[in-house]
Amino acid sequence: MDALRSTLAPITHNLPAPIPSLLSSLLSPQCYKTLLLDLDLTHTPCLRLALSKSLGVGILLVSSIVKIPQLLKLLSSQSSEGLSFPSYLLETTAYLISLAYNVRMGWPFSTYGETALIGAQNVVIAALVLHFGGKSAGAGIFIAGMAVAGAALFDERIVNAGLMGQLMAGAGVLGVASKAPQIWTVWKQGGTGQLSAFAVFNYLVGSLTRIFTTLQEVDDKLILYGYVAGFLLNAVLAAQMVYYWKSPQTANHAGEIGKEPERIAMGSSTSASTGTKAKSPTTRRRG
Repeated sequence: MDALRSTLAPITHNLPAPIPSLLSSLLSPQCYKTLLLDLDLTHTPCLRLALSKSLGVGILLVSSIVKIPQLLKLLSSQSSEGLSFPSYLLETTAYLISLAYNVRMGWPFSTYGETALIGAQNVVIAALVLHFGGKSAGAGIFIAGMAVAGAALFDERIVNAGLMGQLMAGAGVLGVASKAPQIWTVWKQGGTGQLSAFAVFNYLVGSLTRIFTTLQEVDDKLILYGYVAGFLLNAVLAAQMVYYWKSPQTANHAGEIGKEPERIAMGSSTSASTGTKAKSPTTRRRG
């Protein structure tokens, strides 16, 4: 360990100018000194904080692109089959409330920043779902409504602290409820359609990671319970993705996540070309 310290010390003590101040603000001056200057890797609280911060930054980086595969699938197929607008509406509303709440509470951006990034992508996806569903006017109304709601939530003269807390409690319920329409849509169709496997599995990992970062950095039960409930329903959706992986009503997820594509018929293209709804008697659950 002493040899390792003597090797790393000249590096950690001579980092380029912006890096020390950035790491100090991210980790706190005390943990920056403990981990990088003193190279004390036995200090458990600082190690846990550093892990939490690293995971938080990782989530932010992934969340900036997590919905891009879903957007590309929508644009390439020109179909919203398998996607539930109510699910996106509820989720985006929950994200908007959560974003406003966290900003107003002054929590570290690394613990909630993905709500802004994913929320913005959700707005685009939800608008496309309406557009490809023949409801272009509804897409415009939806975008305008989100903008007005966001302005109100960030204005303390309109939404005071007490009401903001109540809305945050409701946002947890909305976040959970947002998964129910999507789960129902997948079950009803017997396949995941244009739903992105990349987004689903990243949601699952991200929600689990957020439970850890919230426990480490944010003393707020409203936020914690929302992430726990979200993880459980994300697990259900991920299980559906696996169960219906080879359903004729499911687009090619193998190609999407970089594995060798299989010959999986896409339900939307089949319906569009033949005018009849594709069936999947071997995979549709019977009730």
